[in-house]
Amino acid sequence: MEKLKNSLICFTVVLLVACGGTNKQEANAQGFGAIENILKSRFGDGANYTDLTITYNETIGNIVGVTVTDAPESLKMGQWTYSLGNWNQTSEITLEIPEGTKAADFMFQLGDMVNLGQLGELVEKSKEQLTTEKGIENPSLHMAFIKMPKNGNREKMEYVVMLKPENGGTTFTFSYGLNGVLTHLN
Repeated sequence: MEKLKNSLICFTVVLLVACGGTNKQEANAQGFGAIENILKSRFGDGANYTDLTITYNETIGNIVGVTVTDAPESLKMGQWTYSLGNWNQTSEITLEIPEGTKAADFMFQLGDMVNLGQLGELVEKSKEQLTTEKGIENPSLHMAFIKMPKNGNREKMEYVVMLKPENGGTTFTFSYGLNGVLTHLN
């Protein structure tokens, strides 16, 4: 079963890369779910993240930025960017954590508490709300990210969705708890 699952993930990743990878994925549950699969394929199912951001650029599509490690106890992490079908490591960092804590307490894993498919659903929900409440037609994704509190309190983690009007202007920021409930609109 595990072999079948891994084969299916590899097939999906190859198909996505052949069709444009993360750059062409739409800002919805299916598109962000595909981005999650690409991240898992690149960094593994057990990767630990402190930062994950999806930024949309009209010219080149999605840009995915992550700070990730497969060994939290090492306190060493890499910052990576995926754009135009290429992964680039932008830097290496060393975490500093309070004494008596574990590095993993300040990190999250995909599929654990965080689900990019759910983040994609929240982008769709935010677009609908912006259209209904503010009369803004066709708002576009500016940025979506997972906000991990600096104190490591996972209960306060948030999904953040930033939308802007099709022709520019004010950026609207929606903050949601991991349960998908809107906590703040700015």
